[in-house]
Amino acid sequence: MGRYIGPKNKIARRFGVNLGLKTNAAKVAKRLSQRPGMHGQARRRGSSTYGKQLDEKQKAKFMYGLRERQFSKYVKEAGRMQGDSGVNLQGLLERRFDNVIYRLGFAVTRAQARQMVGHNMFTVNGKKMNIPSYLVEVGDVIAVKATKTKKKIFDNIEERLASAALPSWITIDPSKQEGKVVSMPLEADYDKVFDVKLIIEYYSSR
Repeated sequence: MGRYIGPKNKIARRFGVNLGLKTNAAKVAKRLSQRPGMHGQARRRGSSTYGKQLDEKQKAKFMYGLRERQFSKYVKEAGRMQGDSGVNLQGLLERRFDNVIYRLGFAVTRAQARQMVGHNMFTVNGKKMNIPSYLVEVGDVIAVKATKTKKKIFDNIEERLASAALPSWITIDPSKQEGKVVSMPLEADYDKVFDVKLIIEYYSSR
């Protein structure tokens, strides 16, 4: 199945949680309790262990905009790494280049960040980077490409970057339109949107 391109609000309402897919969080919040469909309130997924695991997996996939094949690769990689597989998985997802662009405040959604990356708008350590799945490393410097700074999408960018709520593992210099990875992602910084343990259990039982 390809990447979902339908109404984003339906996804949030389906799970009853804001996954950061739309720019207007307040508007999304107003309808989170209303499930999609004519009989939305009456339609609920069963409370089976499998159903709960599947829901958590789908939340994460939609949140980061990944296909099943991509997502399952991250799960396998997380399992090969030392330490807690769930924490490792979230770290891998957070280190994706498109997610970092979103976290730094250059984009208002991860989908927008992915599009900006694909349009060659950023550099990593002075070299162009247009691969959304690139995993940043400690010390990487992310900046707006010099030839792209006058694009309309970067209007008032300094103010937007200055007001961005950053996780502890990245920093931003609004005046230079430049961010830096100062550490690996920390568990305390992760959004508590999905239960990563249930995701690991889902793939372990397959």
